[in-house]
Amino acid sequence: MALEQLSDVVQRCQALSDDSYTTEDHDVFSISGRTCIEKGDSAQVLSIVLDEKNQDIVRCMGWNLLPPLIQVLLKKQDAKTYPCLAIFRHLLQTCRPKELLIGLLEQLEQDEPDTIAESLHLLLNPLQKVLLCLGSRKAASLGMTLSSVLDQVAKLPLPYTKEQEEDDVFSLCRCCTDLIDFVKPFVHEAREHLLKVEERNEIEKTARDEQGSDNEDELRTELLKFSMKSLSHPLLELELKDQDTLVVSPLRNFATEILNTLSAIGESVPSLVFQPVLKRKHFQGFLEEEVRYPEESLASLAHLVFVHHLAADTFPIVYSSLFCLRCNMEHISLLLSRPEESRIQKGLELYEKSLVRLEDGILPSDLLEIKTFLTVPQNLVKVMTTCQQQDLRTRGLKVLQLSINKFDTEAKYHFFQYMLKTSQHSGVEGYVINNIKRQIDVTLKSGNSNTWFEGSQLLPLLRKVLSLPNGSETDLLQYLDRVMESLNLLRYLVIRDKATENQTGIWTELYKIEDTFLKPLRVGVNMSRAHYERELHNTMKAKRGKTKEESVLSVSVGNEELPKMTSDSQIQALHSALHTFDMIESVLVRIEELTDGKENL
Repeated sequence: MALEQLSDVVQRCQALSDDSYTTEDHDVFSISGRTCIEKGDSAQVLSIVLDEKNQDIVRCMGWNLLPPLIQVLLKKQDAKTYPCLAIFRHLLQTCRPKELLIGLLEQLEQDEPDTIAESLHLLLNPLQKVLLCLGSRKAASLGMTLSSVLDQVAKLPLPYTKEQEEDDVFSLCRCCTDLIDFVKPFVHEAREHLLKVEERNEIEKTARDEQGSDNEDELRTELLKFSMKSLSHPLLELELKDQDTLVVSPLRNFATEILNTLSAIGESVPSLVFQPVLKRKHFQGFLEEEVRYPEESLASLAHLVFVHHLAADTFPIVYSSLFCLRCNMEHISLLLSRPEESRIQKGLELYEKSLVRLEDGILPSDLLEIKTFLTVPQNLVKVMTTCQQQDLRTRGLKVLQLSINKFDTEAKYHFFQYMLKTSQHSGVEGYVINNIKRQIDVTLKSGNSNTWFEGSQLLPLLRKVLSLPNGSETDLLQYLDRVMESLNLLRYLVIRDKATENQTGIWTELYKIEDTFLKPLRVGVNMSRAHYERELHNTMKAKRGKTKEESVLSVSVGNEELPKMTSDSQIQALHSALHTFDMIESVLVRIEELTDGKENL
């Protein structure tokens, strides 16, 4: 029935011009033709499509046969594949490019990873041929196609291990390779035009030249948008393998080709990396700079250059390591501020690679006047304290210490002040105080004297360290790391710096420290111990009065209720708290012994 309807409508339309075909003719041809292909009558459809008398009909209506043809080709059923493939190829040669483009793009949309990969592999080459037939009018169509393709690629799972990339278990490698092959002729065309413009360099141009230039600029713009989107996804999400890990890496090749594309269309890779601190560009046309150069894409580009060393040979040697760090701080700040762990990982890697190229102790204090040199440490603190992955927290701490090592003594001094003021985390504050102690120790060694970690200049920093956030009411368990590091620093100072020398000024400041730090701390320890001893007594009493079935207790400490747990666990936690207060008190007693004699023991 469907084959008869198809034959009838074709015979009727043979005598008509293509502008005389009715809507009914289009509908009958489309429905009957699709039904024939779906039922397996593709050989008969092929003979109709190849008939010389039917070429005007095929040219006008044939693209409507694409959906069932592509579905058969994707299923790879041998018996049906050959005639369908022959029909498909003939349609590509005969139908009008614009209609073919619409039909192919409609079939590109898939949901299952396996189907997505097969669809891209099947359709990218036909799409390339269709776009090349559009001539100078293809820029917008190319942009629409590339956007659709990248949207499909974004649905594919990412390979994380070497084995997953080698086996291409999710077909992403294959898709990225196909995509690079697809875009090459358009990149070549844009590059050739750019070279001609550079060679010609004429002042006056004909109207035709100007129109060609506009079309080519649009082509370059679409290729730039494609490159920027690729840098954001999948490249910013991927963990590229170096050559030592994976000799042949399709994903690393994809990243390399994206950077080559940028260079080919006249975009300087160094200028893109350093754009945040270079003079802003002004563009005429419909794309603003933020759209033309998305921040995440530029950060991904910097990561590829400085971490994976892609396109590194394009960087002039005149760029100093300090200048590179200065530029990369914008990208690092952006990456570390994102919640995605893949971006945090790349931010940490880029920061580390930017720092290791510098010698220790060379970063000047005036860098701290630049916003990113303050926001990046804040972001590091968030990574170290809130990130779910232990390895990222550990690496964040490592990179923080590396950054501290690169500052000169004045910069370290101001950086420590800033961190104590803003970190609001006891563990981080304790870590900073430990760094202050190490810096003082370096200063007190023979020949290392400096104005920032001794004498009157050091005292304001010590006052920040040797203090309690809430006086005697400070939660000593919450601020344990800070309190213990502060006590250890004070103990170190009164041991290391003799009262007769007073190189740090600690001995003249001691009476103030006694009032603002030591006395409130003693009061706080006594109050906390009394409170926890009372809670311990009540918990043990409650335990004796409960049966085993009723042994889950809830205990309040201060205004906060501790998590519900067994009475034994509660007792263990309370004993641990009391042990902590004993530890604090033991250091306090030792400091009293050292300071009462006013001499180094």
